[in-house]
Amino acid sequence: MRHIISLLMENEAGALSRVAGLFSARGYNIESLTVAPTEDPSLSRMTIVTTGSEEIIEQITKQLNKLIDVVKLVDLTEGAHIERELMLIKLRAPDAERRAELKRLADIFRGRIIDVTDSTYTIELTGDGDKLDAFIGAVGEGTIIETVRTGASGIARGTRSLHL
Repeated sequence: MRHIISLLMENEAGALSRVAGLFSARGYNIESLTVAPTEDPSLSRMTIVTTGSEEIIEQITKQLNKLIDVVKLVDLTEGAHIERELMLIKLRAPDAERRAELKRLADIFRGRIIDVTDSTYTIELTGDGDKLDAFIGAVGEGTIIETVRTGASGIARGTRSLHL
């Protein structure tokens, strides 16, 4: 099962390496990883997307909680949450007809065309992974030049939060 684990950790050199090392040492896969400082410059928020049985996820969370750099941890998939991902996708747009079709698809998916050249469009999309995958399917693989995705970021809904 897919899990989104979000944690607050000390914003210091080597902290990310220790978390990644924990996963690799035990043979667990990280599907995506995002890290950025929080409103408190001494803390970073890390969001890890991984898969595994309930026992494996329990083992991962216990091991993460043992790391000295980890201040607090929550498995967002245990409750109501919101997740989003950012994608930048560069597409072939060789003629007016294809440009119009790509513009229509970007509008349908609530994307923004952020760069235009004589033969390409670069589109920015945000949403859950399924939405981004659907856009990729809609444009067709022959149209795609390059794709960059951030991986999931998540936050709990309502008053539930990850803070000290």
